[in-house]
Amino acid sequence: MGKLEVHARRTVGAPAADVYRYIADMSEHHPHFLPPAFSGFQVTSGGMGAGTTTQFTLTAGGRNREYRMAVAEPEPGRVLTESDTASSLVTRWTVTPQGDSSEVEITTSWDGAGGVGGFFEKMFAPRVMAKLYDDELQRLDGYARAQRGS
Repeated sequence: MGKLEVHARRTVGAPAADVYRYIADMSEHHPHFLPPAFSGFQVTSGGMGAGTTTQFTLTAGGRNREYRMAVAEPEPGRVLTESDTASSLVTRWTVTPQGDSSEVEITTSWDGAGGVGGFFEKMFAPRVMAKLYDDELQRLDGYARAQRGS
């Protein structure tokens, strides 16, 4: 079916270094801004940035799927990736400074299925995932602003 991609972007009310740290710290910060669709989130090794592995269940579009993700930092402090160890799915977090704020973009790509299932995946999955990521970025913004106030 080809490569599918989902993008979401938002301005987050905290400096880029802080926001990147919240994203990269899978043990202490990252779980605090995950939407309810991500359940059972746990760190299975590491905890901060590259070399970390996590696992969770994603419930989207009426389906549950388990993921085991390996974290890398192609550009430490700016770009972090989470790659599913059992599929082609890769989620890329990009944090760009904007003064006292940051622009955060989430991009997920994967090889789509073929046939009728692939047609429906192409029609619905990007829309469902974009809504989920919009929610996650809104939660990240609220979390980052609360951390600045503490």
